[in-house]
Parts: sequence; C-alpha cells; structure tokens
Amino acid sequence: MAKFFGNLHLVLLTGLVLAFAVMFSVHGADEVTAHAVTRWLHTFFGIVWIGLLYYFNFVQIPTMPKIPAELKPGVSKHIAPAALFFFRWGAALTVLTGLIVSVLAGYAHQAFTLQDPFKLIGIGMWLAVIMAFNVWFIIWPNQKKALGIVEADDATKAKAATTAMMTSRLNTLLSIPMLYCMVSANGG
Repeated sequence: MAKFFGNLHLVLLTGLVLAFAVMFSVHGADEVTAHAVTRWLHTFFGIVWIGLLYYFNFVQIPTMPKIPAELKPGVSKHIAPAALFFFRWGAALTVLTGLIVSVLAGYAHQAFTLQDPFKLIGIGMWLAVIMAFNVWFIIWPNQKKALGIVEADDATKAKAATTAMMTSRLNTLLSIPMLYCMVSANGG
C-alpha cells in the first residue's frame, strides 16, 4: 500500500477511474454528459487552484520569516516551485473548463456581458479571469525571479517577491467574492 500511495500519479489516475465508475454506476451512460464531466473537472481544478492560493497566503507567506535561513532553500528551491506548477496550471484549467461549461450550457455570452439572469456567474467568471491573468502574467514571472529560477540581482529578487506577494494577496481578496458568485449563481 505504501508503494501505491507513494505514487501521486497512480493515486490521481485511480481517483479518476473511481469517479467515472461512480458517475456511470449512479447515472448511467446516457446521463453522463460532456457538460457534467466538464463541470466536475472545473470544480476539481478550482479546488487545486484556490487551495494552493490559500496555502501560499495562509501558510507559506506568513511562515517564511520564521524559518531559519539555512532551511529556507528547502522551500524556495523545492516546495514553492512544485506548488507554483500546480497553482498556475490549476488556474489555467479552471478558467478553461469554466469557459467550456458556460459554452455547453449556453450562457457564455450572457455571463461575460453581465446580463440577467447570468450576471452573478458572469461577475465570478470575470473575477476568475482577472485572477488567472494575475497568476500567469504577474505572480509567476515575479516568482521566477524571487526564487532564482531566472537570473536576477538581490534588489530585483526582493522587489519581485513583494510584487508576487501583493498580487497573490489581491487574488485572495478577489477569491472571496468570486467564490460567492460561483456558489450562489445557481440560486444557492
């Protein structure tokens, strides 16, 4: 069992197979639609993205100043780059699957133009797009400098770390109303 649970890819694949087994056994093949599968994937990727956003803001950022200098490379050279990989792809796949859900359900145009009755989901979608833009075009480029993934002098690294942190905090702020919009859009 330790070998199985020690392999993240095998655990994820098995979870995917189990999810499809549940879908098809409960709903039957005729009820498992592309919309339902995409909506489920959208939720999964959203949890990955926002879960890592909250990890960075609730755990890593506040804890880093307390870590002894000799131990910080363990986070900055190993943990942070791996977490940032899943963070940025979680963001991209959340937005992509969310867009597919809105197209398949037929409300993409109305939501993006903030028309009733899709105004609330539209606000959530726009907040998610802004947040994903921040991830890919502000946070990630600055984190690459701050973590030494790309060459930068100490002053540039410090400035990049601050920019990445402030943008990450902005995304945390935006995630709160975004989650409200997403959860409440269907009359919840």
